[in-house]
Amino acid sequence: MSRARAGILAILAILAVLAILALLPGCSRREKLRYTPRSEEREERQEQAEQQAERMQISASEVDPEHANKGPVDAVAARQALLSAYPDCISAISGNSIVMANGERIPFDDGKAKDWQTLLDEGDAEDMFFIPYSSRRGTPLYLNDAGRSRCEALFRAMYGNSEAAVRRNCETVDWFGQKVLFASPNGAADSLRAVAREIKGHPELMKYVKSSGTLYWRPVRGAKRMSAHSYAIAFDIAVAYSDYWQWNAGTNKELARVQYKNRFPRKLVDIFERHGFIWGGAWYHYDTMHFEFRPELLRYAAAVGA
Repeated sequence: MSRARAGILAILAILAVLAILALLPGCSRREKLRYTPRSEEREERQEQAEQQAERMQISASEVDPEHANKGPVDAVAARQALLSAYPDCISAISGNSIVMANGERIPFDDGKAKDWQTLLDEGDAEDMFFIPYSSRRGTPLYLNDAGRSRCEALFRAMYGNSEAAVRRNCETVDWFGQKVLFASPNGAADSLRAVAREIKGHPELMKYVKSSGTLYWRPVRGAKRMSAHSYAIAFDIAVAYSDYWQWNAGTNKELARVQYKNRFPRKLVDIFERHGFIWGGAWYHYDTMHFEFRPELLRYAAAVGA
């Protein structure tokens, strides 16, 4: 065999070995760098952000992938959250129907595609869980208003279909010397009493306790949907230390850019949340004086790891 021929065969053998190695998993440095678990997680978060942005009809760049919604509503967790949070009023969830204690049936999912505004104005029970509630994400993301979407048919069925009916379902709570009306069903009033008992152990929080309103049958300011105050499940306190997006933005346009502001201490928020209340300061359209009895949202958030 000539030296030239031997040299050619040696080169071909080396190239064959390199080709085989390139096909083996994990041998390409470029491939290894490209598909690290961290890279995959980042791509997955970005995809989730884009999905959330598409449903909200806003630019994907407006949604932080680190805090994007984890995808479609976990219907099993949402149904269980409703059943466990509202035992006085919901007897079962059968198929797509929420079966109330009086036999009334309310659709869990109306099957309609909704943009962000429609989620607020015409939300069904499933829509309430679209963005899992959390007050520990720092400054709320653009249009992240977890809890502002309410299934009006459900709340009317639980608490009353008129101001008179709601009042009949209320009881008086002694709130640091103030007598306030709060909803009785589902243990709402008892939960508010539990909040008061816990706050009493923290003298530094006493300056925040003055109530400025509970029951007030009215629509949300600038909208047709009813306020949570209509059902006596919302509680406003400490106006002197409160911040509200419309005050600071100088507009009531929901799509406006607003700068977040809060003067409420974390300890106070934690106490309310332990007893089934969400906080308006967790919303992009923040309302820091506002606490709302919504135990289903806290249970769902815990179930999905929000």
